Amino acid sequence: MSTNPLWDLFGTRGRGVLVTLRRDGRPQLSNLDYLAEPGLIRCSTTGDRAKVRNLRRDPRASFHVTTPDGGAYAVAEGTVTFAGPAAATGDAAVDELVEVYRGIRGEHPDWADYRAAMVADGRVVLRLAVDRVYGWPG
Repeated sequence: MSTNPLWDLFGTRGRGVLVTLRRDGRPQLSNLDYLAEPGLIRCSTTGDRAKVRNLRRDPRASFHVTTPDGGAYAVAEGTVTFAGPAAATGDAAVDELVEVYRGIRGEHPDWADYRAAMVADGRVVLRLAVDRVYGWPG
């Protein structure tokens, strides 16, 4: 538990909604599994997604989570950086993708296969450095 009850709604992992800005300024929302630690939210995605293009152009983002009953919610705002895209099975981006996967889902049955898939998919780790959290703690 942190000293911020809103941050506590993120827990250590879960599913939330990433909000990025399209070129015309309208929001684009994406459901993503995430791994959270104080001040940082990390997700895995492929480098060719619209959310990645949006964030490379404008790295500002928000990430929304809610309780299952909708009685409480939190939004984290901040700036995104990336690790990757994954280029080789032993590179730093793939190592971080393994760390994110393990934190969200646990152990993979075949890490060599997972690493190869990350390279084939051109995956990146999206890192949201959180500047502000707001919401309703319920």
